[in-house]
Amino acid sequence: MYLSYFGLNDNPFSIAPNPDYLYMSPRHKEALAHLIFGLRESGGFVMLTGEVGTGKTTVSRKLMQQLPENTQVAMILNPTLSALELLGTICNELGITYKQKQASLKYFTDQILAKLSDNHEQGINTVLIVDEAQHLLPEVLEQLRLLTNLETNREKLLKVVLIGQPELQQLLKRNELRQLAQRITARYHLLPLTASEVGAYINHRLGVANGDINIFSKGTIKAAFNITGGIPRVINLLCDRALTLTFTKQLPVVPQHIFHAAAEQILGADVVKQRQGKMWTYTLAAVFVGCAGLGYLVGWLNA
Repeated sequence: MYLSYFGLNDNPFSIAPNPDYLYMSPRHKEALAHLIFGLRESGGFVMLTGEVGTGKTTVSRKLMQQLPENTQVAMILNPTLSALELLGTICNELGITYKQKQASLKYFTDQILAKLSDNHEQGINTVLIVDEAQHLLPEVLEQLRLLTNLETNREKLLKVVLIGQPELQQLLKRNELRQLAQRITARYHLLPLTASEVGAYINHRLGVANGDINIFSKGTIKAAFNITGGIPRVINLLCDRALTLTFTKQLPVVPQHIFHAAAEQILGADVVKQRQGKMWTYTLAAVFVGCAGLGYLVGWLNA
């Protein structure tokens, strides 16, 4: 609705995990580098965790773009499966034909291991990416570990990328999963964007959509960080609504009060007030510490 009004050729704040819009903050670059490094190592697992909306899935899409051409990828988007269902899904993802009547853990495992051996002989790497991996049952994770047992003298024939919320870290601390945890060759926890990165993030997405980076005022960008806490998905939701409201008012830029209105519509007035209150508390604390330090310095100089 607002695209032509602001001269945009695409929706810059869609929440779809489009790699073209991925803002590579220093943390996102580190996350991607850790995943790529881990997949080159001999171990079977790499892990990426982060809070909801920090960009984990988008990083995984970027990872898929950078995998070598001789790589076959199996993607699991719904991990709330039994061990048998998971193996069946992996077979489907890898293009393995099987007889449903013979479905069993051993049957599926044999089919998958045969496919891994065949890929290896043809010089094809096999990667399994599991999104929302914090929902995996312990017995399902153990089944994944068993799949990675097939290896040459130099490497595993199956590399597994586990992507999930912080609960995944706690899950892997369970005693029955210690063997799997020891096989994770690279792990990274993706944090929210900093205050300066929020502005760069918004400008980046506007730039990709051929938009004017001055659509959002400096005060609005500051408010965006205060209210969203640097979570990219929340930034997208609020910026999209703010642009819509600004369009209905026929304003040239998004003012701070319009962004607040958008935040209240999406998050609720109580949430917005609470988050602004936290930032005010942090500001007061910083001022107090600064004044205390200055007072100490003055007292020391006058001593």
